[in-house]
Amino acid sequence: MNNLITVSLNVNGVREEVSIRPWRTLLEVLRENLALTGTKRSCGEGQCGACTVLIDGNAVNSCLYLAVEADGKEIQTIEGPVEGDPALEKIQQSFVAKGAIQCGFCTPGMVIATKSLLSENPKPSEDDIRNALVGHLCRCTGYVQIVEAIQDAASQLEHEQGG
Repeated sequence: MNNLITVSLNVNGVREEVSIRPWRTLLEVLRENLALTGTKRSCGEGQCGACTVLIDGNAVNSCLYLAVEADGKEIQTIEGPVEGDPALEKIQQSFVAKGAIQCGFCTPGMVIATKSLLSENPKPSEDDIRNALVGHLCRCTGYVQIVEAIQDAASQLEHEQGG
């Protein structure tokens, strides 16, 4: 019995048609079908944030999101095109410059969550940043450098936009 369905995923600006079983998560499809391995598999329960992607601009745990629910939606992963996306570029540069990357496992989810935060709140307070990172676990940095990186990215983006 063939339980495959075809979904159309708009991933990082590229339309992908994928035949999948309806119970597969977006995380599984991104990693296994589309070879986009920057989105990390960790807890599988929506507790760690390593699998965070943007769906229509909103941060989502892809380990809990069925791929069929993403049919026709805009998905951005950490592999998303940096060219033409100054926010993603500045966030990544700030994470490197501020030492917010150590082992790097949590970084893709943190960067994507930061992009979502800064699109909604371009001038976040430290509390805003820490609240946006609830559900994102980092075992290496203690979050100080991550918060500093987000503040730096927000400042750079504000400066570029003439703020």
